[in-house]
Amino acid sequence: MRIGVIASVAHRTPPRSYGPWEQVASTLAEGLVALGHEVTLFATADSLTAGRLHSESPAGYEEDLTLDAKVYESLHISAAFERAGEFDVLSNQFDFLPLTYSRLVRTPVVTTIHGFSSPAILPVYRAYADVGHYVSISDADRHPDLPYRATIHHGIDLAEFTFHAQAGEYLLFLGRIHPHKGAHRAIEVARRAGVPLILAGIIQDQDYFAEQVEPHLGPGVTYLGPVGPAERDRLLGGALALLHLISFAEPFGLSVVESLATGTPVIAHPLGSLPELVRPGETGFLPDDLDQAVKAVEQAATLNRRTCREDVETRFTAQRMVAAYEQLFTTL
Repeated sequence: MRIGVIASVAHRTPPRSYGPWEQVASTLAEGLVALGHEVTLFATADSLTAGRLHSESPAGYEEDLTLDAKVYESLHISAAFERAGEFDVLSNQFDFLPLTYSRLVRTPVVTTIHGFSSPAILPVYRAYADVGHYVSISDADRHPDLPYRATIHHGIDLAEFTFHAQAGEYLLFLGRIHPHKGAHRAIEVARRAGVPLILAGIIQDQDYFAEQVEPHLGPGVTYLGPVGPAERDRLLGGALALLHLISFAEPFGLSVVESLATGTPVIAHPLGSLPELVRPGETGFLPDDLDQAVKAVEQAATLNRRTCREDVETRFTAQRMVAAYEQLFTTL
């Protein structure tokens, strides 16, 4: 098939550090190329792909703040739809805006909904539901007003994650530094459990970081900032457990699956997609509160880390994800 993959242009594809949407777009594009399909990736000019690259934005607008996001998003999306006739299908990995072009072309547009940033964007999804061919990234993230073609969990390239058979001696928080992600809860749990904590990720809410994270940094709590793939692999594999104590219904926790791939179990609140990702007592724990989370830390070392890796090998590989998209694209 001839397939156009529309990535976000907030970051490079694949991302250097943060960029889950860009990572999924990259994994999909490279997997489709490996299966013999003719793939064009619409992404930033510094992106990397084994397929063809079409770029309008010289870099990600989150990485080069001189770039106007609206300008380059507009150029980026319009370029993909101006070339729509060259493709058998367009895979929209870039939120709701490309939907507004979808009635102007005959090419099917498959839109992966990477979560709903706000109820305010729902009118767009409702307006194009008859032509949108929606894919949810977890069953938990399906909206009752919308029809879906499939639920396709994200998949990862296992070659990028090293299995560690032995439990580490620190806890890890890996994600956006934002109240929803629960870095402050991770700090409290680690303190009460008496285990060192490492935090890594971009600061998305500077006030929150200054008020609820930074004052606790020092002996026992270390913040490393954003980390790239190699450092992420090392940190995940060396941890006793990943603390993912979110306070929102997360559509899909990519770092959760990445942690399990290294053998490191996950301790997460059971919100959103997390019950679909973590098997309590096997690959981690789903505590309802911080008291239960502290107890889970005490039990983390008793879990079989090989079970964590095998669960990813069974359910969350890039090959499985790409095959599911390929089947959907073929049907359309």
